[in-house]
Amino acid sequence: MKISDRLNIPDHEIEFSAIRAQGAGGQNVNKVSTAIHLRFDIDASSLPDSCKRRLLDLNDQRISKDGVIIVKAQKYRSQEKNKEEAINRLMELIQIASTIKKKRIKTKPRASATRKRLDKKTQRGQTKSLRGKIL
Repeated sequence: MKISDRLNIPDHEIEFSAIRAQGAGGQNVNKVSTAIHLRFDIDASSLPDSCKRRLLDLNDQRISKDGVIIVKAQKYRSQEKNKEEAINRLMELIQIASTIKKKRIKTKPRASATRKRLDKKTQRGQTKSLRGKIL
């Protein structure tokens, strides 16, 4: 499975199991196992260590305490479509973890901006002081 130009996941690292879907659907739901459980072990995967670390640091309910991503797909009535949906969700999760956030560079306001702010402040104070009672 290709995630990006640099990231590939071999198919043997992803485990699929078919289960019965929940909810309404008549006899089809009771007879056919169309929902898919996808399991992906982060620690045993071939992902780079930095990507593994960011995946484990994500605050996502699909990642268990053991470091296993569990995705349940039951949106469609066929196993194939649900399998594609589960794979797409896994790819999204890994893409989120593989992107490196740009570090913010602290900046100072320009001297003219600070001067303007202080001038406006003194002007506003003078306007308010003129509103007082005349003695």
